[in-house]
Amino acid sequence: MKAQQVFLSYNRSGPGHAAIADIYRYCPRCGRELAARAEDTRPSCPECGFVFYGNPLPGVVVLVPRNNCVLLGKRGQGSFNPGRWCLPGGFIEYEEDFLTAGIREMKEETGLDIRAMGILSVVSNFLAPELHTLVIVLLAEVVGGRPEAGDDIVELGWFPASKPLPDMAFEADRHIIERYFSTGLTGAPVDPRYSHPRLIDKDRTV
Repeated sequence: MKAQQVFLSYNRSGPGHAAIADIYRYCPRCGRELAARAEDTRPSCPECGFVFYGNPLPGVVVLVPRNNCVLLGKRGQGSFNPGRWCLPGGFIEYEEDFLTAGIREMKEETGLDIRAMGILSVVSNFLAPELHTLVIVLLAEVVGGRPEAGDDIVELGWFPASKPLPDMAFEADRHIIERYFSTGLTGAPVDPRYSHPRLIDKDRTV
């Protein structure tokens, strides 16, 4: 199966489309109303000079295979596409590297400790006018913990790759899973210093 790395979930050129830069009206630095956005320009603040770039949000998801099955989580109410299934993962915090974020998100959403083994892909998701993401896809194995749904995941399940997947929240996840099991590709290697759970001190991960 060929790699696909751009996934669209709405008509970006259709009527009613609004870029995220058109949604925010006030400067996050000084609170003044942003100057009107002209064609091919970004909103900016006439008071302090702040420019709103409206970048996509960086995230990470984790594919954990076991006995030709894949671990998925069912999304809870209040999350994007509630009631549908997805690969565990989430957004990368400002202080985090992406491997630490993947390990943390897995622990929060599944209760499991993992070791990252490879980078399977990087995908762009255009989910909604206010939600564009750039997501790193990790391949990982379980090294500890007990399975327990948490955070915005309400149920966990192991799904056979040989059977149709459940109702998926994201087109990218379906493609990633099907491609992995059809090709067996393990991806690019990751830095082993950041690939597994590390010691936790009272302030932060070290």
